[in-house]
Amino acid sequence: MAHEVESYLPVLIPAVPAAAALVAYWLGRVRVGLAQALALLGAAAALLLSGRAAAQVLGGQVLTAVNNELRMDALSALMVVVISAVALLATPFAFDHMRHGATVDRLRVERRLASCYGWYLLLLASMLWACVTNNIIMLYAAVEASTIASGLLVAFYADKRALEAGYKYPMLLTAGISFALFASVLIYAWAAARLGGPKGLLISEIGNVAGELPRSTAIFAIALLVVGFGTKAGMAPFHPWLPDAHAEAPSAVSALLSGVMTKMAAYALVRTVCPFFPAYPPVGVFLVVLGAITMLVGATMALAQMDLKGLLAYSSVSQMGYLLMGFGFGTALGYYGALFDLVNHAVAKALLFLSVGAVIYATRGRSLAELEGLGRVMPVTAVCFFVGALSLSGMPPFGGFMSKLTLYLAGAQVGMWWVVGVAMFTSLLTLIALGRAAANAFWGAALLAPVLQAHSTANPSEAPRRVEVREVPVSLWGPMVLLALVALALGLAPNAAYDLLHLAVNSLPKLAGLP
Repeated sequence: MAHEVESYLPVLIPAVPAAAALVAYWLGRVRVGLAQALALLGAAAALLLSGRAAAQVLGGQVLTAVNNELRMDALSALMVVVISAVALLATPFAFDHMRHGATVDRLRVERRLASCYGWYLLLLASMLWACVTNNIIMLYAAVEASTIASGLLVAFYADKRALEAGYKYPMLLTAGISFALFASVLIYAWAAARLGGPKGLLISEIGNVAGELPRSTAIFAIALLVVGFGTKAGMAPFHPWLPDAHAEAPSAVSALLSGVMTKMAAYALVRTVCPFFPAYPPVGVFLVVLGAITMLVGATMALAQMDLKGLLAYSSVSQMGYLLMGFGFGTALGYYGALFDLVNHAVAKALLFLSVGAVIYATRGRSLAELEGLGRVMPVTAVCFFVGALSLSGMPPFGGFMSKLTLYLAGAQVGMWWVVGVAMFTSLLTLIALGRAAANAFWGAALLAPVLQAHSTANPSEAPRRVEVREVPVSLWGPMVLLALVALALGLAPNAAYDLLHLAVNSLPKLAGLP
């Protein structure tokens, strides 16, 4: 039985990278290297603190701080570990990749590298804050803060496409997430009258009275939460912002956006909707149907993409459907499969975006029409891309196979065979889309293309340039190899993550006030 203890960790986990962001912004004006060092230290500190918190949670503790305004159960601990781990691996990749992009193609942005690392750390801090807050209004504020920080990163390269994506991204997300604010205020107004004052803001307390809301009010609040946080998570049909934002952001930022930021939004949705599950079972069916639609829309759009980053962006939409499906089943096995798939998708999608970033670094192109035969000159990148593609498609022996198999079994357990069929079909479409991309880019007709006629991503109208292609530096392929090994380890030894996942599953019924 978990017991609550006061701890400084829920405060430090978001506060340390936030403080590092402020220092990096100012010191980076003197020397960019200082901002880079602080970015790495901030991400590393976040992971160490998250690991320590997870160890205490595994020991049977629930960590609280600031009068229970901050709270870490097993679900929170799982999220902060995944977010900080992906951020740490993406940070060294960002150093060489963004400096290379500034030097080779976009000289105007070199002076903004320091501020970029500051916003990168603020994005990390806001995501961690969202996962440790127990205040429903502050949850909305943290999710919105991640939109502001990531929006500036999306527009970092400041060319026409990046600026368009940087404008479209915060505009659509802010409008969408506003619905979550309306729902949060509605729920607070009801809960405060029954719990008394500030307790009405605490998510851990709202579950005790969620079943008492009038049916029409509860359904309206749930719909607002789904639209609000679902927009941020990239669920269909609220996903139009996602392809442009993920495609135009620097590759390390895309790894964060697709790998963990959308999961943070899914976490916010689950954290706020789960209290209503026992009293309103049809909510689960609605999430399953929405998940099936999301899977099919994302996978179908991914098949039509010739841009590598656009393909990965639409596959992110598709993969969010699996999470919705698992949570919608409303069973322990469904919850476990959804959370396990969340971890595997974070690893695989971060790996794929970093692999595409390596391709852009080496060739200055990302269109399948421009790329072929890279496998022999970039063997490490090719292997890493294939590992990510196979894991994301649910192929053995990688982690994605185990998590998707768990979801299929969960669907069979509740008799929803139709959505199991949709999920399997979606996995096949994902494999076809990613397999086609891998075959074109890394095999191709020529099998070897040491020199490519590549167009500038900064100005596609420029004349083609001759680019000598070679494997990227170790600072880029090192994080990719680590992620590939994690994807393999999660498939060969899935029980390694069992304890924390099991505790996270057990924490979900408690959101509804159940034992």
